[in-house]
Amino acid sequence: MTLKDGAATAAPMTKPHDIVEAAGHPTGGGNMKPEYDIRLANEDLAPLRKQKWTSYNIFAFWMSDVHSVGGYVTAGSLFALGIASWQVLLSLLIGILIVLYFTNLVAKPSQKTGVPYPVVNRAIFGIRGANIPAIIRGLIAVAWYGVQTYLASLALNIVFLKFIPGSADLLDYSFLGLSALGWISYAVLWVAQAALFWNGMEAIRRFIDFAGPAVYVVMIVLAVYLVSQAGWANISFDLSEGEPLDFWASIPVMITAIAIVVSYFSGPMLNFGDFARYGKSFAAVRRGNFLGLPINFLFFSILVVVTASATVPVFGELITDPIHTVERIDTWFAILLGGLTFVIATVGINIVANFISPAFDFSNVAPHKISWRMGGMIAAVGSVILLPWNWYSNPTAIHYTLGVLGAMIGPLFGILIAGYYVSAHQRIKVDDMFTMSTEGSYWYKKGYNPNAVKALLWGGIPTIVLAIFPKLIADMGGIDVSWIGNFTWFIGCGLGYMLFILFERADPRVPTLAGLAEGISDGTLDGAAATASAEPPAISAEVPVQAAKNDTHG
Repeated sequence: MTLKDGAATAAPMTKPHDIVEAAGHPTGGGNMKPEYDIRLANEDLAPLRKQKWTSYNIFAFWMSDVHSVGGYVTAGSLFALGIASWQVLLSLLIGILIVLYFTNLVAKPSQKTGVPYPVVNRAIFGIRGANIPAIIRGLIAVAWYGVQTYLASLALNIVFLKFIPGSADLLDYSFLGLSALGWISYAVLWVAQAALFWNGMEAIRRFIDFAGPAVYVVMIVLAVYLVSQAGWANISFDLSEGEPLDFWASIPVMITAIAIVVSYFSGPMLNFGDFARYGKSFAAVRRGNFLGLPINFLFFSILVVVTASATVPVFGELITDPIHTVERIDTWFAILLGGLTFVIATVGINIVANFISPAFDFSNVAPHKISWRMGGMIAAVGSVILLPWNWYSNPTAIHYTLGVLGAMIGPLFGILIAGYYVSAHQRIKVDDMFTMSTEGSYWYKKGYNPNAVKALLWGGIPTIVLAIFPKLIADMGGIDVSWIGNFTWFIGCGLGYMLFILFERADPRVPTLAGLAEGISDGTLDGAAATASAEPPAISAEVPVQAAKNDTHG
């Protein structure tokens, strides 16, 4: 539908992404009300009609996010920091409980309203200003999407080299910094991920329901095999090298380990609303988060340290990369099973952490032109253009590119939490997030909330400075305080939170909607249906009204 002189009129019969529906892939199931402005809404961004995900689906989401090569290496590296194993486990527990707390905070507004992360931000940043956090988060995801696909392709390379010996010849030819075999593996995974994504959120849900447990089974088998080869008496939970630290010296290391855990999950934690919106209830989301974070992460970490410890007596050296561990087991079955499993694991985290987010984020910029699927494909194509294998091998490039964008995650999180819980008192007028009317609750100033934009700038610039310059100074031979980079999420989050509250108190912008009830999500009503139940059945913005009335096939 289009708007003319304030009235809704029928849209043209065809749009580029109508082909998706014609191919049997319906759009996102949102309650696309007739009065919604198509410059702000499509069926992927509108409040969901049905929220069906259970606690297990959320639990499986976190399994896919945790059970990756990156998660394995991160957990293993913490055990080599020079502190006792019980201190590492305590740090992991504290860090993951912090993640749990903040994840539940960011989950609530999306579950209660049924809209994804970028749309929730319209209530805080304004209906146009919400594109600022959406684009920042989307760009971060695109960069890491390419990196994760590249890492998964390395595991697939091992399978090709083992079972197709002639494929080794492809390593002698390269293009744009990647071997011919690398391009083949990357292309296979790129197409596989795109195909999974194209089939929609239900297909993704089924995949992550399978992927997380499947990786667990293989990791348990791997651990049992290595322990049986090493002998339990030769397994040590202390992976640290050199002299152990005393108690007081270990405290800063533990704090750093806690910060590393929180930072590792900061990306998916920020846009967790993209998944929480599908939860059948907020209680179900919280149960899934509890099972998937502290319970799952601690068990996974213990499994990692057992497996890594066994590599010392079996292979004569500590190996914290599971791909290299599988590669050293010189049997075709282990390489096939392990290689494909870690491919599945990496695809799982890539889909949930780096594909879904830019799909919603880019769609939010121009919903009438960019569907959820188109947004995802923009991210996928962009990930190839970045040639991730080139700059991923350059730590300095990673630090100075993703460091700037990553430093913004903390302030964005702090502003969203302050806006929803403190300024708005958990009250959102859902329909007003989909109107361009200057009388709408979230129009603010030309579609932007000045307080949110100022808080992001004032909170983001110092955080970027702390993320970038300490390392630069250390590289130039100055004082090394680069350790502060581990804490930029906390610093940014605190600055964003406090600055937004200060700006709102000086010049209140976010409406409290006090005394209103109709169409208000107030944090107590469970799910999106509560604010949409009084509405008539939605008519897709892509189908003319008269055609919809004449359609008797539902």
